[in-house]
Amino acid sequence: MGYQYLDMENYKRKNHFEYFNSLAYPYVGMTVNVDITAFLEMAKAKELPFFLTFCYCVSKAANGIPELRQRIVEGKIVEYVSCRTSHTVALEDGTYCYCNLNGNMPLEDYIPYAIREQEAAKQRKTIEEEKGETYDMFFISTLPWVSYTSLIQPVPIPADSNPRITWGKYFEQSGRVLLPVSILAHHALVDGKHIADFYRLLDGCIVSVL
Repeated sequence: MGYQYLDMENYKRKNHFEYFNSLAYPYVGMTVNVDITAFLEMAKAKELPFFLTFCYCVSKAANGIPELRQRIVEGKIVEYVSCRTSHTVALEDGTYCYCNLNGNMPLEDYIPYAIREQEAAKQRKTIEEEKGETYDMFFISTLPWVSYTSLIQPVPIPADSNPRITWGKYFEQSGRVLLPVSILAHHALVDGKHIADFYRLLDGCIVSVL
């Protein structure tokens, strides 16, 4: 697990960090309808699982933003070289478990690996994770039943600094297929520009990955 501590004395957002880190609810987030028209056509043509393929793209995009790879640990900022995803997997009893994935591989290797990891997660049936083991994760979930315009996420007390990325049900509008994608991040680390950059990279990834 590669990471480094940032030099807080020379950190350019030091004042912003201290301010937002002092707030009771230090998060910033938004929902954007992402155009997945070409992505969906290609995924169907290649018979790729939609969720896992899109999760791969989200992982690539989020890892492309250094601020989304940063975490607050004991009042200091740690930046990871690469972060894993931890996503929800539906179980037969109507609940869910967590599945952790590493996206540092080609898509053709990722899909069979991710399917195996999901099946193993279903056997474990757990959402229990040690806090120290989750710092390098993006928390991923989906609401495939509804196309929403906003989303309120549950967050812990004290606040954690793992970005949360969620998407809903895709829908057609003006001849395009759109997918609501939400991101929630700690404002002490992440500003609006970083979130906009995430969506920009996501747009590029869903076009180029297939």
